Amino acid sequence: MMEMQESKGEKVREVRALAGDGRLDEGEKWVHDSSIDHKGRVPLRASTGAWRASLFIIAIEFSERLSYFGLATSLIIYLTRVIHQDLKTAAKNVNYWSAVTLLMPLLGGFLADSYLGRYHTVYASAVIYITGLILLTMSRFVPSLKPSSNIHEVVFFLAIYMISIGTGGHKPALESFGADQFDDDHAGERKSKMSFFNWWNFGLCSGLLLGVTVIVYVQDRVSWGAADAILAAVMAMSLLVFVAGRPSYRYRVPSGSPLMPMARVLVAALIKRNLPSPSDPSELYERPDKSPEKARGRLLYHTEKLKFLDKAAIVQDRMKQAGPWRLATVTEVEEVKLILNMIPIWMVTLPFGICVAQGTTFFIKQGTTLDRHILGGHFIIPPASTFALAAVAMIISVTLYEKLLVPVLRRDTGNERGMNILQRIGIGMVFTALSMAAAALVERRRLGVVNRHGPLEGSASMSVLWLAPQFVVMGIGDGFTLVGLQEYFYDQVPDSMRSLGIAFYLSVIGAGNFLSSLLITAVDRMSRDRTGRSWFNKDLNSSRLDNFYWVLTVMAAVNLCVYVVLAKRYPYKSVQRRSSGRTVAVAGLSEENSGQGV
Repeated sequence: MMEMQESKGEKVREVRALAGDGRLDEGEKWVHDSSIDHKGRVPLRASTGAWRASLFIIAIEFSERLSYFGLATSLIIYLTRVIHQDLKTAAKNVNYWSAVTLLMPLLGGFLADSYLGRYHTVYASAVIYITGLILLTMSRFVPSLKPSSNIHEVVFFLAIYMISIGTGGHKPALESFGADQFDDDHAGERKSKMSFFNWWNFGLCSGLLLGVTVIVYVQDRVSWGAADAILAAVMAMSLLVFVAGRPSYRYRVPSGSPLMPMARVLVAALIKRNLPSPSDPSELYERPDKSPEKARGRLLYHTEKLKFLDKAAIVQDRMKQAGPWRLATVTEVEEVKLILNMIPIWMVTLPFGICVAQGTTFFIKQGTTLDRHILGGHFIIPPASTFALAAVAMIISVTLYEKLLVPVLRRDTGNERGMNILQRIGIGMVFTALSMAAAALVERRRLGVVNRHGPLEGSASMSVLWLAPQFVVMGIGDGFTLVGLQEYFYDQVPDSMRSLGIAFYLSVIGAGNFLSSLLITAVDRMSRDRTGRSWFNKDLNSSRLDNFYWVLTVMAAVNLCVYVVLAKRYPYKSVQRRSSGRTVAVAGLSEENSGQGV
């Protein structure tokens, strides 16, 4: 496979070298952004990529999110009702599974960028995903594997962790593969890419919405096995749709581990650490703009941050032929700077991930204690379906942002994105903190009703719609922060690491789930009184979940202040585009204000 990919890459680089010399028409007919078509040729713009290709990709994302949220939102219900785990153990198991599911993309993204390619990674991951769903279905129907058997729990966890492995390759490769269908050097496609992430999340939320309503209703009213069978069938059909779109896709040839060039930069900078930095950045080494290597990615402009790394690009006469471990290009140095600059942003988004983790655990468990009758008492909402409120709020938020807010902001600011990405993330983090405060107030009221009327009568007298504020506000926040994080980690990483970039975004949520479990354990120990009672007891009525929500609110608010300081100082990625040759901050700032932050 690697030999075939290298052969294709050499042919494409040869064609692009001719285009750079003016011997090929590089206008609207061909796409010269390092991509190839399914036959290894330079892609035709009219018949590949853009929306014609991305719709196939959004379709399989829809079915994957249908499956994932159909399982994830009801997982705590299954663990407590069917496997009979207590609340604290079930919440921690859900968080651990979610953490693994959302951290596995770091491995999947690395393999997609380095060796397998994004298309093949999606295909292989989808097969593993479907296998997990089939095994999960068997655990419900095969007599020796049913919940009454001793082996059921083993098979159940094996199945859901196979789904984790499938998600690990599917999520980072698919989203970056979808964004790859748009050419950054083409003005129209560049604007379409900015809309792609919004419509990607529209499809994602649509799958989520059906997962937490239709699928959860089948689980609650028909059987868990029937729901799993439906999910396996839908996922299999969507894989066929994805494969059918193969002729219209644009592909990127993997060029080996993206970590090796970064290691070479660090080594070269260390070797030349005692050399004086040149006063003129143009004296630093950069590969020629029309060199064959240019096809592997766009050139980056020099930035003033982390200047000690610039020494890797200092040219000395005796080092001109010294090799890559002693001399790096400006672009390679800037790519290392990109990753190092992202680390603080990644860290300050972790509290957001911790707050989001509550949506599929304690929020859902709260719904089990309330009156879920609607439509005059003729219909009972399954507990996990309350998450649909967050999905609807996110769909509305993303749609209004795309259709109303972005056009106005583009006209007023001249910014192609309307607002820069870090601003969008920060706005969403405000809503997330407010959702934790709303959850604390609602839970405090619920406990008051329980104390006055008793556990049964108190719960029966309070409608599940009291949970609407916390779900809706969280959904609005997700429409800003989650979409913003996807754009940020896709755009700000080096071009050769875009699947890993999406994995970095997912790792925020995965690490947030893991940290949520650790936080629950720590708070449980710290809040335990002399009688052994803590904020987390066997059931919600004897717990103090409202106090835990207030802790999260304060944590999110303090973290937001730190985030604003970091975002204001963040240096955005600046690339040399073929169309203009000017510095453009691809984080979404206009060229006039590319140095500004939040």
